[in-house]
Amino acid sequence: MGRLYLLVMNECIKILRKKRLLVVILILVVLVPIFTYAQYRATLSNQQQLGTSDWRIAVRQQINDTTNRLSSTRIPEEWKVAMRIRVQQLQYYLNHDIDPTSPNGVTFTRDFMANAVSLFIPLLIVVIASDLVSGEHTSGTIKVLLTRPVKRWKIITSKLMALILFVSAVVILTGAIAYLISGLVFGYGGWTYPVLTGFKLRGSEVITKYVHVIPQWLYLIMEYGLAWYSCFCVACISLMVSVLVRSTAAGMGAMVSALIAGTILMNMASTWQSAKYFFMINLQLTDYLAGVLPPIPGMTLSFSVITLGVWSAASLVVAYTVFIRRDVLS
Repeated sequence: MGRLYLLVMNECIKILRKKRLLVVILILVVLVPIFTYAQYRATLSNQQQLGTSDWRIAVRQQINDTTNRLSSTRIPEEWKVAMRIRVQQLQYYLNHDIDPTSPNGVTFTRDFMANAVSLFIPLLIVVIASDLVSGEHTSGTIKVLLTRPVKRWKIITSKLMALILFVSAVVILTGAIAYLISGLVFGYGGWTYPVLTGFKLRGSEVITKYVHVIPQWLYLIMEYGLAWYSCFCVACISLMVSVLVRSTAAGMGAMVSALIAGTILMNMASTWQSAKYFFMINLQLTDYLAGVLPPIPGMTLSFSVITLGVWSAASLVVAYTVFIRRDVLS
């Protein structure tokens, strides 16, 4: 265990020396203020149009606007299903006197992760994970690494453990930076604000039997836990690609392409049932907390968790097998 600990520390130092985590922090520090300002402008614009800051009026207007759009023949039926579900959820919030978009730093932090978990945060993970092994080929240290008097499974395990630490760091830093920056605009309150969860979907009908109120801090923990799980899956697949592909650029390109393809498929593949087995389609785990219509009918939280788990396990099996059996001279 002592040697494994030293190996993990060595891998952490390697990652820190490459300044990848610093790049991630800079990206967040630059982009979060932009998103915060966009949210602020949207809130002001909505209040100006309605002539009031009363959230109830805003919700009623949103319900009316969405209901009117449902009569349009230009809107695809699958979009109408999502719109009907949203109307029912908004009406439930209204009936229980709970603002679904209470303007505060915690709500922004919650919404930011919900929108970023399927693409933005995984891309940050890819930035860190893309060259864990392929970078050794690029720098020419792979032969030294594989000929050390240390079992190869310990080497790849140390890389995986270091990657898990940095995945956790990215998720935590994302929440911390989003909260600290947005709090300057919206305030730092909202931790105990009530949030509804437990919406169940049956076709275009919302089942409210299991809906219950929880404090926003608990919802945030649940949401970021699910986001961490999604990022862990991306990290495992990135590690496998880094083992299989010797070029860091090629490996990063493959992962970026897969993630972007996933966002496109989620909008286009609602009738392609087999697409639900792609890991990219299942990354939006936080949507199940909010009761959002899944990208493909029939998908559930359990299904997505299991699917991501299978992808993670398969990726690690391939990564370990190839890394352990690799010819040093190849």
